[in-house]
Amino acid sequence: MNKKIGNIFKGDKVIWMVFFFLCMISIVEVFSASSNLTYKSQNYIGPIAFHTVTIIIGAMAAVITLNIPCRYFKLMTPFLLIISGLTLLWVLIGGESINGANRVISLPGGVTFQPSEIAKGTMVLITAQILSAMQREDGADKKAFKYILCIVLPTAALIGIENLSTAALLFAVIFLMMFIGRVPLTQMAKLVGIAAVLIAIFLTMVFTLGSIGASEENKQTVEAVQDGGATDTKVIKGGGVFHRFVTWRNRIVKHIDKKEIAPEDYDLDKDAQVAHANIAIVSSNIIGKGPGQSVERDFLSQAFSDFIYAIVIEELGILGAAFVVLLYIVLLYRAARIASRCENNFPAFLVMGLALLLVIQATFNMLVAVGIAPVTGQPLPLISKGGTSTIINCAYIGVILSVSRSAKKRPEKIAV
Repeated sequence: MNKKIGNIFKGDKVIWMVFFFLCMISIVEVFSASSNLTYKSQNYIGPIAFHTVTIIIGAMAAVITLNIPCRYFKLMTPFLLIISGLTLLWVLIGGESINGANRVISLPGGVTFQPSEIAKGTMVLITAQILSAMQREDGADKKAFKYILCIVLPTAALIGIENLSTAALLFAVIFLMMFIGRVPLTQMAKLVGIAAVLIAIFLTMVFTLGSIGASEENKQTVEAVQDGGATDTKVIKGGGVFHRFVTWRNRIVKHIDKKEIAPEDYDLDKDAQVAHANIAIVSSNIIGKGPGQSVERDFLSQAFSDFIYAIVIEELGILGAAFVVLLYIVLLYRAARIASRCENNFPAFLVMGLALLLVIQATFNMLVAVGIAPVTGQPLPLISKGGTSTIINCAYIGVILSVSRSAKKRPEKIAV
């Protein structure tokens, strides 16, 4: 029996333990945070049953992936690149809108598919291949930098049109991979300089076009009221082509505006997510209210997704929140250990890229939940409720486990 279980759970045991704890925390906290979904559907088992099935499918995806020798991942690159490109174009043209942005593709049977999740892993895979193929004794060949940007930038642009935070996350991961892959520092410095200029131009556009879009939105709202029509934000598509600029501008302004507001003057309708996340954190009383005892889950929008870390703090306290952080730190540490033991560069770069992808996204999510970063809409990997993202993140864990199991190991040096 033990041998059969060992054959299933192959690979790094610490990674498996981290994966197990993250999945268990996910099931408990999503069940607690899905109160709005259960109330609307009048089905108290449905949402958590769906999420549990998703976790199980994800675990199966991890087991299947870990049994694929890491050298075969290279063969998947052309197919994944084609799929990523086509689906990203598809979601822009005919995707389903979530929170004001086209992010998912609806499939038969009520299933939704998020192309950016596959695109992120594909870019990591391609970057790992380029860096490994163009390694020299003194670092990566200068051409590697150009090849990586020629592939990553168009993909990031397609993602960023409707999901800027995901594009920024992807670019940050690729940048760190190039640093780890010893891309010449002069090229990295130039990239940082160009990025700084582009960010400045982008922020100028956001504040300019976002203001125009906000004015158009207000105008439509006034006209709707004058006509006696509904003022529901779902009906009024404010800003026309500027709709995402309005969202980005509002998020930045709200985050940098540190002006003290009296409790009676605070607008809970406009800033409901941030307000209720803060209430959840403060009301945890350090030790937490206990699993399933959250109060703010009934008021906090996306409590089961973008702001689930606030619910974790409210229910499990500071120690529970710190334990979640520790799990992601251990995941990154073990990935680094696995990478350091790989004799070949490709599996080492791949495992580090995927670990960075998961951990940086988790960091963004937690910083948003505690109010340090502006709202980005990034879920907490392997904990937040999700369909495509959960299964694909589990597959990423499977790839890391595959590298730990099948990658050729560097010979250990024997101390004399």
